[in-house]
Amino acid sequence: MNIIIILSIFIGLGFIFGKIASKLKLPTVSGYLIAGLLIGIFKKFINFEPHLPVLNTISEITLAFIAFGIGSEFIIGNLKKSGKTILIITVLEVLGAIALVFLSMYLFVPFAFPSFTPNQRLTFSIILGTMSAATAPAATILVIKQFRTKGPVTNTILPVAALDDVLGIIAFGIALPIARILTPLDPSNTIDFTFWNIVKGPIIEVFGSLALGLVLGVLLSFVTKALDPQDEIQVKTIFFVLIGLGLSQLLHLSPLLVNIMLGATLANLRAHSGRSFRVISNFVPVFYIIFFSTAGATLDLGILVTVGVIGFIYVIARAAGKIGGAYAGATISKADPKVKKYLGFALLPQGGISIGLSLLVTKYLPNDVSGPIVTIILFSILIYESFGPIFAKISLSKADELFKLDLVEEELEPNSL
Repeated sequence: MNIIIILSIFIGLGFIFGKIASKLKLPTVSGYLIAGLLIGIFKKFINFEPHLPVLNTISEITLAFIAFGIGSEFIIGNLKKSGKTILIITVLEVLGAIALVFLSMYLFVPFAFPSFTPNQRLTFSIILGTMSAATAPAATILVIKQFRTKGPVTNTILPVAALDDVLGIIAFGIALPIARILTPLDPSNTIDFTFWNIVKGPIIEVFGSLALGLVLGVLLSFVTKALDPQDEIQVKTIFFVLIGLGLSQLLHLSPLLVNIMLGATLANLRAHSGRSFRVISNFVPVFYIIFFSTAGATLDLGILVTVGVIGFIYVIARAAGKIGGAYAGATISKADPKVKKYLGFALLPQGGISIGLSLLVTKYLPNDVSGPIVTIILFSILIYESFGPIFAKISLSKADELFKLDLVEEELEPNSL
């Protein structure tokens, strides 16, 4: 079956199940995932696996567009008002997830993996703890778009989700060298336990990514003009987002951080930057369908059988850490009561970054440790990507923010006549 037919099946089934989910008042992303799961179940008839490189490339492009859109939330004027609140909430929800996952894994490892040595037990717990920090914002963004939400919880979600990805990368970048020292892939070829060896990876990745995004954002702000036709704005914007993605892969930087910084730079330098974000928003819906349908199709339901109790403990500990940490952060920073009550539930989805970190785990750690780690992460992605959007919708509904954007636009409409 050729790639064109495969893409048509992914788009068609994703669209149909998205509509069904919408009719049931569920997030459309849940429908896309279900469509993908069905394709995965019937992959004997829909043989998409030879085309996974193309599908994965489309997924990477989708994440780049998502990251660019998140950048629009980082406007300096707004951050001066809420930056302290966002920082405190993010730090505490990240620390909450890392701490609870680490402790629960460390306590349960002797029962789940009795053959683990003390070093393997510590490595297993540290790596899973730091991998729990990042949030996958794609599903939540689709919920926000579908239900036209507006309010304090909506305004807080995206900056927190973006910043916790940065902190998650830093935490993992520090944990991985420690793990390699505790359980080296090749015992005869260990790395030196020095401060520089621990911090150089995250420093280069984070600051290199931000620097590249800044340069590209400045260039994009110069080449886009307020009076440019819409198609020119679209072409220029897509070009820079894809260049950011390509260069980040070439230089081993973070595509997410590069394009967040690209979007943030453009948003702060150009008053007409909203045109760039709108044309991208109008351009990517079909990419969303392919992205989430592919995610569903590649999830292995057999993991439900093999992961055991420890997988469920990881899922519960991560959720409790994020919800509790967000609550504590909102309380300390005196955020809106709705943010305190409901934000944590919208930060549960886990996806792209965790998959990327899993590849590093398999590359740098022995299989007897990396295998269980990757299995648990894939299981958690299956759970969180399936139910995360539903929890996000419930939290935004409880916060009374569904369809509030429509009311704002109705109020503004008479003034624009």
